[in-house]
Amino acid sequence: MTLVKEQSEPEGADDKGGTEPAGDGYVPSPRRLERERHRRARTRRATAIAAASTLVTGVVLYLVVVSAPGWQRTKETFFDGQYAREAFPKVLEGLWLNVRLLLVCGAAVLVLGMLIAVARTLRGPVFFPLRVLAAAYTDFFRGLPLIINLMIVVLGVPALRLQGVTVDPVLLGGTALTLTYSAYVAEVFRAGIESVHPSQRAAARSLGLSNRQALRYVVLPQAVRRQVPPLLNDLVSLQKDTGLVSIGGAIDAVRAADIIAGRSLNYTPYIVAGLVFVALTIPMTRFTDWVTARMDRQRAQGGTT
Repeated sequence: MTLVKEQSEPEGADDKGGTEPAGDGYVPSPRRLERERHRRARTRRATAIAAASTLVTGVVLYLVVVSAPGWQRTKETFFDGQYAREAFPKVLEGLWLNVRLLLVCGAAVLVLGMLIAVARTLRGPVFFPLRVLAAAYTDFFRGLPLIINLMIVVLGVPALRLQGVTVDPVLLGGTALTLTYSAYVAEVFRAGIESVHPSQRAAARSLGLSNRQALRYVVLPQAVRRQVPPLLNDLVSLQKDTGLVSIGGAIDAVRAADIIAGRSLNYTPYIVAGLVFVALTIPMTRFTDWVTARMDRQRAQGGTT
């Protein structure tokens, strides 16, 4: 009896006699490699064009400004380094008041805005007066310019001489900011509540939840999650408008710059205050953009309802 020893096929051999790389390593095809090289080259070209365009635009704007007849006088009045160094510490000291106003007023705006939004969406004839009051509140304070609201509250309330009512311009200014921005935020929350499909509330009710429980555990979480980007935009606007409390005499960043400018007759401190607000606002703006893009990606993938 003859024993025939079978020769094992080389590892990676296929039925057609060819060989493939051993293991599960992926080798991209030449066409894919060429496509990736083309994509990288196109990206580099677009980046170079964008950089060149930005540089040319910046140079043109610079030449237009510095060649203006009044540039030298403007430079001395608005861009004096000596006054900038003098104003910067005072502006930063006043900015701390703006930051505290943002934190306190931001929290109060969110709470009051949510209450107003819920009041506007209550169902049933018994809540009709509450819905009317909430609608009147939002219509009035959204239509009233913020600067006029600040003047009325900061200057008008102390004139009443009410017992037990504060005359602190910081507290009164924060109250005016809260009144105005809560009207805007209430509409943002209301839009989020109304964007939740009625079937969500019906499903919650069918599971035995009351109307209040359905609103708290089903409707509001979805509504708030959907409205995060516009809420952050409102907070960015609130951060800038905290500088308006200076009209009542509060020493914030704007008022600190105004004091130095009034003494020196040089407006460089205003530029310093403006740049400080811009530096404070840009991170929040970029964070808002990131949150918006992230939620758009999740919604496109079905991760967010």
